[in-house]
Amino acid sequence: MTDCGCEKARRDLEEYLRNEVCKTKHSDIAEHLEHCPGCRDEALVARTLTDVLARACKESAPEELRDQVLAKLRAAHPAH
Repeated sequence: MTDCGCEKARRDLEEYLRNEVCKTKHSDIAEHLEHCPGCRDEALVARTLTDVLARACKESAPEELRDQVLAKLRAAHPAH
């Protein structure tokens, strides 16, 4: 296998982290990350950010806050 290089690894990083690249690309990027500390660090930051955002999206606002927001939206758009 050949190293895909930093530019290609970083360009395809998001798809790689979501397992949306073909097996060949996946192997090339994985190999590159294994040998390139800079790209590996970037992948860690991207993976951590994705995980934190996913956890945050699972949380729901308190019912009182949702009611306040909905009331303000209804007041701003009474025709809806």
